Amino acid sequence: MQSKLLLPVALLSFVLIGAFGWKLHQDKERVYQLTLATGTKTGNYYPFGQALADVVVKHNPRIRIQVIETQGAEENMRKLESNEAQLAIVQNDTAAVPSARVIASLFKEVFHLIVSEQSGIKSISDLKGKHIALMARGSGSYSSFWLMSEHYGLKETDFMFTPNSWTEASKLFSNGEVDAIFRVLPPGSDLVRNLLQNTQGKLVQIDQGSAMKIKLPYLEADMIPKGTYKADPAVPDADLATVGVQATLLARKDVDPEIVREITRILFEYRRNLVAANSLAAMISQPGGNGGLALPLHEGAQAYYDREKPDFWVANSDFLGLSLSIVTLFVSWLWQLRSRFLEKQKNQADQFNLAILSLIQKIRQAKTLDEIDLLQEELFEIFKQVIVDLDEDRIDSDSFQSFTFTWETAIKIARDREKILRELRLAADS
Repeated sequence: MQSKLLLPVALLSFVLIGAFGWKLHQDKERVYQLTLATGTKTGNYYPFGQALADVVVKHNPRIRIQVIETQGAEENMRKLESNEAQLAIVQNDTAAVPSARVIASLFKEVFHLIVSEQSGIKSISDLKGKHIALMARGSGSYSSFWLMSEHYGLKETDFMFTPNSWTEASKLFSNGEVDAIFRVLPPGSDLVRNLLQNTQGKLVQIDQGSAMKIKLPYLEADMIPKGTYKADPAVPDADLATVGVQATLLARKDVDPEIVREITRILFEYRRNLVAANSLAAMISQPGGNGGLALPLHEGAQAYYDREKPDFWVANSDFLGLSLSIVTLFVSWLWQLRSRFLEKQKNQADQFNLAILSLIQKIRQAKTLDEIDLLQEELFEIFKQVIVDLDEDRIDSDSFQSFTFTWETAIKIARDREKILRELRLAADS
């Protein structure tokens, strides 16, 4: 009976092993096609997405990312939710969708309000009655403008506005058809530099970033440094207050965690390749807290952040070298300080031990019981002082151990001397 069962069991085992091996082979050879929703080709998200796709496929040919042009963050969120895209780049002030999960913070962007000299606009409140060029509906810049307007108490009816592309908006501004342009861009953007250098435009500060953060915690008070867009004469002519957000890379929560972990790994471990293709990649970082979107990290990204990064030391060698030098100096200083402290503790303990040895000599030479009593009182006073010094770290535990041995020896000698003197007294009395 057993021999009859053996053959079917063996065959079943071979089938199962073969099926498992074939599955492993298929998983290893499988190519993953992902769609990344970015922004317009004239913006920052689309070229960044192209750089990301190129670097990812170069370092893992199994992951192929198709970059698509969109109107911006809100559309990207919709495409993520509908599974038209599995990856998306958005500003972290964009309303989130349930399927979105965070992979990484990509780069900083700040609010830019550019106004014409003739407009007379000097503050956000001065936008009333003016004509403003906004970015297209569905873009992060469009949404950010209305967040800012609401904070400053401006309503849609307080001004005219024209949603459009940057190219069309800049034409309108150059022709004097609009008074201002608003857009969220990285500091030092070439788009802003070219506009400011070729028109009479100027930047207006947005100085209530900290107040806006109270209600909108993903916003940060930020600034555009003096001379960012022109050195001489400086544009802006002083550090200019503004509001900052983060461009963030998202994935759908159902994207394979192993694939997201691999994308995250490439983002960080091959950042230099990304920077060579797009300088904004220099600012890639692990999201803090919830990533600024009230969203959790994707489990694949979390798995990467939780593991030891093998190329971390290489990728950060310059910073770590400087840090190591500083730490070495600091540790050396601490070591010297500790050595001095320990030397001081040892000296203090030595003083007590010398005092005990002096008392031992006196105990041996004592002629009366009264002398022994006085010397024992001195021994106990010294012991009390040592306890205080130990508690206040003026001597260490090793020195205390050494002291107690000497002190106990002195006490024993005192008791032996006391016994001898008592016997002498009894002999004299008898």
